Amino acid sequence: MPQTAIIWLRRDLRLQDQPAFAAATKIADYVLPLYIHAPHEERPQAGAASRWWLHHSLSSLRQELRERGSDLFLDSGSSTSTLMRWAQANSASLVLCTAISEPWAEERDNKTAAELAQAGIELRITADGLLTDPHAIRNRSNTPYRAFTPFWRQVRGQLNPPQAKPAPTSLPPPPGHAHNSSAELEQLNLLDRVRWYDKFADYWQPGSTAASHRLARLSPEFFAAYPDERDFPAQPGTSLLSPHIHFGELSIREVWHQAAHSQPENHSGPANHSGVETYLAELGWREFAYHLLTQQPNLHSYPVDRRFAAMPWRDDPDNSLYSAWHLGQTGIPLVDAGMKELWATGWMHNRVRMVVGSFLVKNLRLPWQLGEEYFRDTLVDWDLASNSMGWQWVAGCGADAAPYFRIFNPVRQGERFDPEGEYVRRWLPQLGALNKKQIHQPWTAPAATLDSAGIRLGKDYPWPITDLQSSRREALEAFQSIKG
Repeated sequence: MPQTAIIWLRRDLRLQDQPAFAAATKIADYVLPLYIHAPHEERPQAGAASRWWLHHSLSSLRQELRERGSDLFLDSGSSTSTLMRWAQANSASLVLCTAISEPWAEERDNKTAAELAQAGIELRITADGLLTDPHAIRNRSNTPYRAFTPFWRQVRGQLNPPQAKPAPTSLPPPPGHAHNSSAELEQLNLLDRVRWYDKFADYWQPGSTAASHRLARLSPEFFAAYPDERDFPAQPGTSLLSPHIHFGELSIREVWHQAAHSQPENHSGPANHSGVETYLAELGWREFAYHLLTQQPNLHSYPVDRRFAAMPWRDDPDNSLYSAWHLGQTGIPLVDAGMKELWATGWMHNRVRMVVGSFLVKNLRLPWQLGEEYFRDTLVDWDLASNSMGWQWVAGCGADAAPYFRIFNPVRQGERFDPEGEYVRRWLPQLGALNKKQIHQPWTAPAATLDSAGIRLGKDYPWPITDLQSSRREALEAFQSIKG
């Protein structure tokens, strides 16, 4: 009797180096690639920018599948009952998928596997998406790590992921009648009615084809310059692979080998080696974030350092401070430029993410969970583990946290990492006529300078909504109140 296998697609929206497709092509006569939209099962739910990316990534994957004699089938509802219905309608006794290493997903998958097994259907889950098993890594005391450096010291020397496998040139066909049950992509309602994200298409092309092109641009020269240029938001010094990695449009093994095997011809110096190791350590931070998430499933909402549950946050009854922050109207140019970049592109440079996060939590003294939630809705590369860890890090309440008293000064950060003001000018063109010193603190410019630049503070650009020095002092006093 012909064997039919369902491939349950989730965060593995690619064909190259995709374990479920590789297994299915070897054992099944018919292969049915199925994506089930089940946002009610996610904890927490992905935001609008993620859904925009997902919509277009699914469209891209559908085209790739059709080019290989297959197709993408879509449905929504309960994952378990939907899989049961599709398996029974298509006489499939096997469902293949790759793992999502998030506590809610692991819980859901275990339940689904048990219920399918009762109906004689096997759910086979293959590890994917990470270089490590976040549950398995332990320190000498046989407990999870709470700091990145010892974690990475242990992990780095052991990592030797297999080489990525190419995409199949053809796939077994789906069952002939399967098309009758599939939803249209638009019926998943991934796109918000208010199309604020349409401009994302000017900056991004979701899908594994675009991801592979972007990966191929990571040349030896890129890695040689990476340690220096990655901190300068006006420079193209980062890989921009994060959304592709999150949605599994690239295998993490592909990314690892692209970096690890990068060395320019006739280049034996340590600079490129340093760049490669710096980049691999960034992949390591992603692994560490998932390691933390397995220890604390509510990492996005509750501080690792329990003292911070009692933090005396500032009252903002009319949300005026929070609104100014997320609208990019704080009067602090580097902060506002970052928030404008986020709204326009669905992405923000990592150095600037730290600055805007520090400003929200320490200068405005508003809860870091507000920032985590806003980033969740607006980042195309939002990732539960990484975003949660990043916000806890900048708030000073996470594992391996920057000390709470390390407060980023956004003016000094701008002068150091945007020394010519290029980044601020790109996103705040109304400040473009100011010189490189004044552009990071326009309130210090002489009135005549502002007038000749066509800037009226309070009208063309806001006055600062808080004083950086006094708000820093108040943040430290608030921390002292919970320190014990």
